[in-house]
Amino acid sequence: MKPYLIGVAGPSCAGKGEIAGWLSQHLEAAVLDLDGYYRDQRDIPFETRRLMNYDVPSALDTDLLFRQIRRIADGEGIDKPSYDFTRHTRNEGTTRFEPAPYVIVDGLFALYWPELRAVMDLKVFVDAPDDECLRRRVARDTTERGRERDDVIRQVTQQVLPAAAEYVRPTRAFADLVVDGRLGWAENGARIFQWIVQSRRAQASTSNSG
Repeated sequence: MKPYLIGVAGPSCAGKGEIAGWLSQHLEAAVLDLDGYYRDQRDIPFETRRLMNYDVPSALDTDLLFRQIRRIADGEGIDKPSYDFTRHTRNEGTTRFEPAPYVIVDGLFALYWPELRAVMDLKVFVDAPDDECLRRRVARDTTERGRERDDVIRQVTQQVLPAAAEYVRPTRAFADLVVDGRLGWAENGARIFQWIVQSRRAQASTSNSG
């Protein structure tokens, strides 16, 4: 059985992960986090890796991503990579990912590439102002990823926000539904859930009438 794919995109710390988590619980969905597809950089010195820009599409291994997303869309399992943000490189080993009836593709660039958009049944863009994204990013990276506050602010102002303006925010135009990341995961999740229900009813009605 082919899964129903939901792409959840938006700027860093706009609220994508919270919404994906809510949907995964209420739809019993599997979440494919695009962070795992950052390129393996173990051969690059740590200090060099630390200063690289990870908020551009070229930072991801798109060959692997596109190959695996096609398999998921066909209902097949994959061996998913994972990424260590404290070391700025991919972890050794993989995690088995089996598609559920619903699969949520969560990441900055979930709506960026045509190859991903083509397999999505629902495309969601989570938006939030830059100042709110910065506040959340500082809190997350200093507590969860072992970063220094000044280093996080430098990265956000010099790399994250400019890249979001150039690569991420324009993908809002491809979304079926835009939600405000400041409203909270429950309210936004409910809106998305309602959209899915209505969409699936319309699909079923069209199929039955045909």
